[in-house]
Amino acid sequence: MKLTTRGRYAVTAMLDLALHCENGPVSLADISDRQEISLSYLEQLFSRLRRNQLVSSTRGPGGGYMVARPLSEVAVADIVLAVNESVDATQCSGQKNCHQHGRCLTHDLWESLSKQVEDFLRGISLDDLINCEPVREVAEKQNHRVVFHTGDSAREHQSS
Repeated sequence: MKLTTRGRYAVTAMLDLALHCENGPVSLADISDRQEISLSYLEQLFSRLRRNQLVSSTRGPGGGYMVARPLSEVAVADIVLAVNESVDATQCSGQKNCHQHGRCLTHDLWESLSKQVEDFLRGISLDDLINCEPVREVAEKQNHRVVFHTGDSAREHQSS
């Protein structure tokens, strides 16, 4: 299975975007602060997500990113595939040349697992995730942590 940090971070960033885009575009700096993902890494991910029409961007003051289509139409699999990740569990990347230039004994097993993982991720949308109570609880804690740790907000919190 080759779901690396890139795929995980892309899904995390898209979920953060989905949770926060109700009031307009969301900056990558805000996502970076909440999710503790480097800004330059997010820029690379969002370039791929934009090319795959999963996000749209707005430049200038108040600019940022929005999810490009309804949340119910953005599957986790779409996000993973958009950043060139694979959910292929075969050793040969599906080429069927894993054992002496032919298929190995367990090729069909790993190929079946790969299909089930992809089907599972295709069956979960951003809308499903943002409506999941544990996700909302974590997002609320992250929002509170970021607000509390920013300079002006921390001073406001201390003075109240």
